[in-house]
Amino acid sequence: MLKIWGRRNSINVMKVLWVCDEIGLPYERIDAGMHFGVVDTPEYGLLNPNRRVPTINDDGFVLWESNTIVRYLASKHGRDDLLPTDLQGRADVERWMDWTTASVTIGMTPLFWQLIRTPEAQRNAAVLAQATVDAERCMRILDSHLSARKFLCAERFTVADIPVAAFVQRWRSLPIEHPSLPGLEAYQQRMLEREPFRTHITLPLS
Repeated sequence: MLKIWGRRNSINVMKVLWVCDEIGLPYERIDAGMHFGVVDTPEYGLLNPNRRVPTINDDGFVLWESNTIVRYLASKHGRDDLLPTDLQGRADVERWMDWTTASVTIGMTPLFWQLIRTPEAQRNAAVLAQATVDAERCMRILDSHLSARKFLCAERFTVADIPVAAFVQRWRSLPIEHPSLPGLEAYQQRMLEREPFRTHITLPLS
């Protein structure tokens, strides 16, 4: 059985759990990271030298990096509806997934950590202000892209929507003022129609 190391409140672990449910894959999840520990053990270091989550073991094949895991599982199980097999279709999907790592996290990671995991008295106002600007810039890009379409790519749900929708949900759940972004808001509502999204992505922020 597929093994997944990682705590449920990690956005990167959420992505992997979501795609597993979309495919219908059984798995064993092992709590790891932050207060659960595990990642600092020598055994885990052999699986993932970065000592981060998630890491998977798929019948002896060990893999880390959440977006790569999502693509691997969709491809392995022949879900070309989730990950197109044609070159341009796949590149379009991968572009949006990589964009979340290269661009969205620039603002979202410090914004989340400042607002959710840092005591108010210890927050850095300058970091918080810049992160708010950076995160909103990306959300406005998404709003523009989604204003004339239901999903990111191919007019259907694909694995591109998994990391993007996870960050959209997280951003809209943060205790900040949110501008009116109708395309983004409608997209979030469409994601809420999917049971795996509701199960794994709408958890309380922690």
